[in-house]
Amino acid sequence: MQPIIAGVDEAGRGPLAGVVVAAAVILDPSKPIEGLNDSKAISAKKREVAFELIQQQALAWAIATASVEEIDRLNILQATMLAMARAVNQLSRVPQKVWVDGNRVPAGLPCEGVAIIGGDASVPAISAASILAKVWRDQEMVRLDVAYPQYGFAQHKGYGTAAHVAALQMHGPCVAHRRSFAPVRLACV
Repeated sequence: MQPIIAGVDEAGRGPLAGVVVAAAVILDPSKPIEGLNDSKAISAKKREVAFELIQQQALAWAIATASVEEIDRLNILQATMLAMARAVNQLSRVPQKVWVDGNRVPAGLPCEGVAIIGGDASVPAISAASILAKVWRDQEMVRLDVAYPQYGFAQHKGYGTAAHVAALQMHGPCVAHRRSFAPVRLACV
């Protein structure tokens, strides 16, 4: 019998605003999902379709975040690890092994974790987690755009584009901005 393996990935480490999101997915071997890949390698429309399919067909899935306050207090790497551990620990089934995209494994997992560099493009469970995290975070940035339309979050998803930096300089940061990130800090001066 195959071990129960959870794939884990994150979205939103680089942006200047918003939470960092992690997802954990245990795929059902009897219900393979076609077209899983790194979320950045597939179109937004295909991500949205896959997002629904993963939620419907996976044995278990969970999405967790680390807040902007946690990012600023801990640093982005530690906040990402925290979000990943939260996602795994929120799964409705306890995995026997966790495969994490990248070169680090978060502390606080309920079982052995293995870091897999490039796992989001090569391991279906990690690809599925990548898609859940990316779609959820993009949706969150669209919601933030409604509250703070002057920043253009729906377009750039919080990344440090020229338009976003110009909006920061004009309006200063809002509560969604990561004040520990240099472009946001500079806009506070």
